[in-house]
Amino acid sequence: MAEQYRLSLYAWESEAPSGVLSIRVCGEQFEAHPSGALYHGTERTLIVSDLHLEQGAALAARGHLIPPYDTHSTLDRLARVIAHFDPVRVISLGDSFHDVGVAERLSEEALTAIARLQAGREWYWIAGNHDPDLPASLHGHVVPSLQLGSLRYVHEPVAGPAVQEVAGHLHPAARVSRRGRTVRRKCFITDSRRLVMPAFGAYTGGLNVLDRAFAPLFASSDFTVWVLGRDDVYPVTKRYLQPDR
Repeated sequence: MAEQYRLSLYAWESEAPSGVLSIRVCGEQFEAHPSGALYHGTERTLIVSDLHLEQGAALAARGHLIPPYDTHSTLDRLARVIAHFDPVRVISLGDSFHDVGVAERLSEEALTAIARLQAGREWYWIAGNHDPDLPASLHGHVVPSLQLGSLRYVHEPVAGPAVQEVAGHLHPAARVSRRGRTVRRKCFITDSRRLVMPAFGAYTGGLNVLDRAFAPLFASSDFTVWVLGRDDVYPVTKRYLQPDR
């Protein structure tokens, strides 16, 4: 994979990762989208993780000076990704809402927007630690996990070097330096046996993939991160990563 590393910190947003268009996990092929979504073309399934809808409202209620516009922004981006792929199935990998309380107090505008996205599609809400239960007004299927083909879709990765899993929860991010410039971006991380997705939410941050929380999940040092750019996704091998300072 190192020979496919084409990340230039001077012009990385304009350099497409030539010939590197898909991620394989346990033989299943996915397209990684720069929004942080993942698409399984064979199953016509779109996967997103950690939307954290209403995070702004939840933080504002606790006294933080955060504008409560994240739900609109996140749903708008999700609508564009759904329009692009036109999936028959959508899986949201948990922490779709910042907490159960805000999920129950969604505005009519937000409920209408979600219903519009769900129309004509299978929709699965994986239960997360922030939203273990969701109100019936959201529709779709609320499940602890979902088995689809050879892969299991969950919110929190199973401890240990498990295989055949697509998970969220950890909000992976990568810090990459080259030619004296440094960027820190959300990313996918995979060793081809397990994949952890970036957080899709507008206000969500990221945990550096070199943090010790990832070590038990990727025992092999041979993992790759796929860094989100403005218009593309860029593969970066571990040797180019740096810890946060």
